[in-house]
Amino acid sequence: MGLDFDSFVLTAATADLSDEPAAREHADAVEFRMDLADEPLAALEAYDGELPILATNRAEWEGGEASNEGRLEALAEATAFKAVEAIDIELESILEGEAEAVLETARERDVSIVASAHDFEGTPPRTELVRTLTEAGKYADVAKLAVTAESTADTLALLSATEQLTSHGDTVATMAMGEVGSHTRAVAPVYGSKIGYAPVDPAEATAPGQYDLETLAELVAHLE
Repeated sequence: MGLDFDSFVLTAATADLSDEPAAREHADAVEFRMDLADEPLAALEAYDGELPILATNRAEWEGGEASNEGRLEALAEATAFKAVEAIDIELESILEGEAEAVLETARERDVSIVASAHDFEGTPPRTELVRTLTEAGKYADVAKLAVTAESTADTLALLSATEQLTSHGDTVATMAMGEVGSHTRAVAPVYGSKIGYAPVDPAEATAPGQYDLETLAELVAHLE
């Protein structure tokens, strides 16, 4: 059975699964960044933690460190491990037809799918945000969108799109990267965002503007 995103899931983002014990107090799951780990499949095989895993093998062209060669195949292999209850796949890979096999494998193994899109340059117009989330939702259990906010207007557009999609019955995860958008990581769940990402150690942030795990957990709890 895949990871349940009916309610908010706070993930501890890490490339080292030995961080899991330190994450248990505040996190609901671990986002395992396979692309940042030396031997990710071996790490998954050795994993004996309590938290379920959201496996991500982020491509270089979307801010990660995984080359295209074997990237999606490794992600498909990850779904064989019992602890892996969800995987993240870039929407672009899905739309280009590269991810069909890993999508099929995940569904066969009841592993939840997050289809993600990242904009490291800015925040598209609100209508485009809605369009991207809607498109991602066609292929996945969760449509994830991370943008880079350059103004409070950008953050309002993202939160508004989040609320609209959630009201429509879609399951989305949204956040604005960067200093201006950092507060959205705590606020977006109020508008319906279902996944949060935070490093156990603040020095190991995998995206600009991330809070550390304990801080984000406290902020989300207060706002709930």
